[in-house]
Parts: sequence; structure tokens; C-alpha cells
Amino acid sequence: MEAGLVRRAKVAYAGIPAGAVHGVGLARMTRGALRTFQGIVAAWRLIGRFRPDAVLLTGGFVGVPVSIAAWLRRVPAVVFLPDIEPGLALKVMARLAWRVAATTPDSAAWVPSSKLVPTGYPLREQFLVATRAGAREKLGIPADARVLLIYGGSKGARSINRAVLDALPRLLERAIVIHVSGEGDWGEVEAVRDALQGAEKSRYRAHAYLHEEMVDAMAAADLVVCRSGASSLGELPALGLPAILSPYPYAWRYQRVNADFLAARGAAMVLEDGALADPDRGLAALAIQLLDDAPALDAMRLASRRLARLDGADNIAVLLAKAAERIHD
Repeated sequence: MEAGLVRRAKVAYAGIPAGAVHGVGLARMTRGALRTFQGIVAAWRLIGRFRPDAVLLTGGFVGVPVSIAAWLRRVPAVVFLPDIEPGLALKVMARLAWRVAATTPDSAAWVPSSKLVPTGYPLREQFLVATRAGAREKLGIPADARVLLIYGGSKGARSINRAVLDALPRLLERAIVIHVSGEGDWGEVEAVRDALQGAEKSRYRAHAYLHEEMVDAMAAADLVVCRSGASSLGELPALGLPAILSPYPYAWRYQRVNADFLAARGAAMVLEDGALADPDRGLAALAIQLLDDAPALDAMRLASRRLARLDGADNIAVLLAKAAERIHD
């Protein structure tokens, strides 16, 4: 998926072999170790051919072989930590990095203060210029309508999708629903959408995936239901969006820490994955409760906006430029 997105942006792409070596069975760990070694060799050759002044890395085990190769080549690396708590791969990369850029200062609990630089989350320019009125005009949504946006990340989230479909009539009574399902469940979602009639059909806007239009969908929303991946820390506050966050239960505790961070500051409410479909306290019940409570939504919107930091991309770029200067010292 990353390869497709990078090529869509017309940026040159080179794949690096890598594999998981932690929290997996012996056979997979052995294959992961072999692929990591192959990745180190591939990254060593790529860095030798490209001769970069600095390397920018972020989360995932694919970064480990690149980090090791950069360290061996004596090329300074900046690691961007998008979540508040780093995973094992990021902890390894942080040990070899010159500096660690972080979304929030709360990452100081896991990263040495000598390396940590709180930069904020890097945002696309669209987030900096999007407005509620402009987004609604583009999407053909009335200015006075209530809008609920639901998405589950780049690949979708089956438990969220099922909870939405089960409660769809209730939700459509209260709001226009923009539902980004991901490709995996799109067939089921599309069938439900196509079976709707009349006003319900016009109020249910289902998509498998949104590219540039996603920012407009977010800017047009009154309330968001989503996972609590790293982007929630930057993108939701940038638009001042109240959110119901349902941390993915199989992602260690990174999403839990992110969700608790936003909830503790009044910008979000946390809903457990196992409770999404509960008719009395699940996704639909909580979303309707908030949509019907304008003061509560306004308070969450203000709290979210207070967390906004719009200069993350610039700050990371400056840090990377400083890293590049070190190679010429």
C-alpha cells in the first residue's frame, strides 16, 4: 500500500526487505531475522549509491535495517516518533539516531531527553487551509446539517464497520454519515448503501477510501469515530475535531496511550472495541448522545483545538537540515 501511495505522489520508491522478530513464533522470527539482514545489505547499498546527507525514519520494523545501515555508513538519522509511546523497532532506531522528533513532549517517558525534540505531527498543507464552510460546499453538504464521519484507518476496521451497518438507520435519523470503510469490507458496505432508499440513501455517503477528499470530509464533520493511530494526535486537533476513539485492541498499547492522551484533555471519548456494537452504550448510542449535546461537542472542539500544533512538518524539516549539516562538520 505504501508503494502505491508514494508513487501516486510521484516520488521515487525503493523497497527494503524487513521482517518482524519480536512477539512472533520461532519460524516467523527466523524468517524476520533473515529478511532484516537482507534489508541491512539493501539499505547499505542504497545509501552508498544515493549518498544522503541525512536519513529520516519513522515507525515499523522496515526502518530497523535502514537505521543500522545509516549508522554503519555514519550518516546522521532523524527518527520521527508519531505515537506517544515508541514500539520496539522505534526504540532500536532511537538508540542509533542523532535526534528523535516526537508528536508530543509526553514521549519523554520513553526517549532520552538529550535526543528528544517535540516537533508536532507533520500535516499536509490541506489541513492548514481547510475550513468547515469550504469543505461542506465542496461535498454538497448543507451548512446546518449534522455530520458524522466514521473511518477505521487506511485498511479499515471490521468491528467499526459492522457496528455502523447494524445501527445505520438510527445514525441516519440524526446526521449525514460519511463512512470510509477500507477496501476489505467495501463489498458489504456497498451492498448496504445500494439497498437504501429515499432520504436514507442521500444521507449515507460510503467510500472504500478517500485520498485528497479525506481532509474535506474531516473538516465538514461535527464528530468523528475512528481508531487512535498516530495521525489522530495531529489531524484531529488541527481541525478542532471532537472524537470517539476506539483503540485497536491488537496493536500493543500504542493506540490506547494515544486515545487516553486526547481523552484526558477533553478532546475525545474512548470506546472499547468490544463495546462498539452494544445498542445501549456502543458506537451509535454514544455518537447520538454527543450529536444531541451541542455544549458538550463545543467543549470537546475547543479542547481539541488547544492541542493543535500546525508547524510539525516545518520543525521536522529544520531538524533534518541540521542533521545534514553534521556530515560536513
